Amino acid sequence: MDALDALLNRVSAPRLRAPGPDAAQRELLFRAALRAPDHAQLRPWRFLTVEGDAREQLGELFAQALLARNADASEEALAKARAMPLRAPVLVVVIARLQAHPKVPAQEQVIAAGCAAHAILLAAHVQGIGAVWRTGEMAYDPRVAEGLGLSADEQIVAFLYLGTPERELRTPAPVQVADFVSAWPA
Repeated sequence: MDALDALLNRVSAPRLRAPGPDAAQRELLFRAALRAPDHAQLRPWRFLTVEGDAREQLGELFAQALLARNADASEEALAKARAMPLRAPVLVVVIARLQAHPKVPAQEQVIAAGCAAHAILLAAHVQGIGAVWRTGEMAYDPRVAEGLGLSADEQIVAFLYLGTPERELRTPAPVQVADFVSAWPA
């Protein structure tokens, strides 16, 4: 698959099953991530992999975070929180590592980490690995960040779910470039 084909045809695969990416595939995923745009070469990112029983531990962390936010959370809501990490055999937590820098503001570093996440999605697509980028309230919960060992200068950018698509990937809907691009001044 060439690069333009990957860029034009990548779609999310929300329903995933085992197997997840193997060691060689993962190496390529992370090598692609490390090529993301990076002003001043700060490398403002790091990644955690979550698989096997660790997915259940992450689900319990999600449930505890939900309970801390809402002591009246229903058993159904807690069960849903616990099941979230079980939707794929492998999760990658993409973390922005914010560093004080005179020319690279924090927002730009978060964007760079987002570009690294996107590179993982593209590298997964090229290798036939299903992937979907998820955030939701757990990505912004300070208890989840603490439970995952993030420092005060770090934040979660994405939970990337990786595995084998349960069904054939959809064809992306056509989008008209002119709907999103205009010349300035008009």
